[in-house]
Amino acid sequence: MNWTIDFYNERVHQEIKSWPNDVYADFLHLASLLHEHGVDLRMPHSRALGKGLFELRCRGKEGDGRAFYCMLTGRTIVILHSLIKKTPETPPDDIRFARKRQKEVKHEK
Repeated sequence: MNWTIDFYNERVHQEIKSWPNDVYADFLHLASLLHEHGVDLRMPHSRALGKGLFELRCRGKEGDGRAFYCMLTGRTIVILHSLIKKTPETPPDDIRFARKRQKEVKHEK
């Protein structure tokens, strides 16, 4: 049984679609793997950030993209936030922002 992939909102979806073509193409490839494997998708494609937050690690000649996601009950994955990396490390503010959205979709305080 496959996983369903949703976006936190349409803006997140549009941001990812606006990525450079090669990075977006890699996102589509990795999203299909995520759809098939869900929580079993691991490095180098996906990395656990702890407490149920993950990052999809999209690559291309024009840069690296990150799509932060979490799992919900019922085999649903929600893409919470995305960015094109400008530095080697993922900015902590972006991780905090994704965690805030994760709490919202999981109805946690």
